[in-house]
Amino acid sequence: MVQRIIGLTGGIATGKSTVSDYLAQHHGLPILDADLYAREAVAPGTDILEAISQRYGPTLLAADGSLNRSQLGQIIFTDPAEKQWLEQQIHPFVRQRFADQMATLSEANIVVQAIPLLFEANLTGQVSEIWVVTCPEAIQKARLIARDRLSEADAISRIQSQWPLSDKVAWADRVLHNDRTLGALYEQCDRALRSGPTSP
Repeated sequence: MVQRIIGLTGGIATGKSTVSDYLAQHHGLPILDADLYAREAVAPGTDILEAISQRYGPTLLAADGSLNRSQLGQIIFTDPAEKQWLEQQIHPFVRQRFADQMATLSEANIVVQAIPLLFEANLTGQVSEIWVVTCPEAIQKARLIARDRLSEADAISRIQSQWPLSDKVAWADRVLHNDRTLGALYEQCDRALRSGPTSP
């Protein structure tokens, strides 16, 4: 059996979680979520959270000892060097979590790896095909402002901190356009699954 490993990615607020939820709930596919592993990496009591606290001070921690993500975001989305430092702490942990989980899924025909920074973190080698969820930047920005209650400037800085969507689309094996109805998006997911794995 040749295992089909789908690398699901896209831009911030393009609808990756909507797609992964659909693939899990409707098709019963196992979803390995990079965002979940990244949150585990900075959970209270971890060495990585301690390193973050030492670098930026205890104000980066909430009263319960958890990471103040909003405050950290203000730092890393305005300073590329600090963003790189943080990723160097978190990415090895995330890679190991993927390896551990894949070892338990050797019998699964299809596995979905939901990785927002698939290209940026150079993780394309661990998947067999790449699905990119995309939408016009105006829609992406509006969703991000509504979801995270950001200013327009903050939303733009977060979008621009990632690879341009056009570049991700150019490298994709499947492109899912999320600028219409949910039904239309789900139909594209179904069609991409039916079409089978891409050729090497």
